[in-house]
Amino acid sequence: MSLDLSPIETIGAADEAAVLALNNRHAAELSWLEPKRLSDLLGQAFHARRIGSVEAFLITFDQDAAYDSPNFLWFRQRYPRFVYVDRVAVAASARGRGHARRLYEELFARAGAVGHTLVTCEVNADPPNLASDAFHTALGFGEVGAAAIHGGTKTVRYYAKTLAA
Repeated sequence: MSLDLSPIETIGAADEAAVLALNNRHAAELSWLEPKRLSDLLGQAFHARRIGSVEAFLITFDQDAAYDSPNFLWFRQRYPRFVYVDRVAVAASARGRGHARRLYEELFARAGAVGHTLVTCEVNADPPNLASDAFHTALGFGEVGAAAIHGGTKTVRYYAKTLAA
């Protein structure tokens, strides 16, 4: 892997079209978004960052977000305080450059700086996303549960990582 040190920056309004396009190219893993829904999500995100001209992005929420995702709600029912990684994507042309790892490392630093000790996410189990399972395991996430969602058409694994206090 060749590390790319392009700056990590906050997703702004001017980035939304590119974020939407990259998200929707990965809709099977992330879920399809419409422009207004993306704007609404970004408006309440705990941490929404991109690398370069949206070669990669990460969108997260904390426990106080007004978010109706069944995966987010699963964590809210079980943990009083957490940061939930809702979506992360890397453009095919930017893979292998360490973008996802850098986005997560920056998230861990920011979450820890404001007193969070738990970062959570979900990964598709059916249809499987083995690369994401391996990536999250390598970052120190452990499985904490599973669920069938969207009327049983999709099964997910829930992961959590405890941050050093």
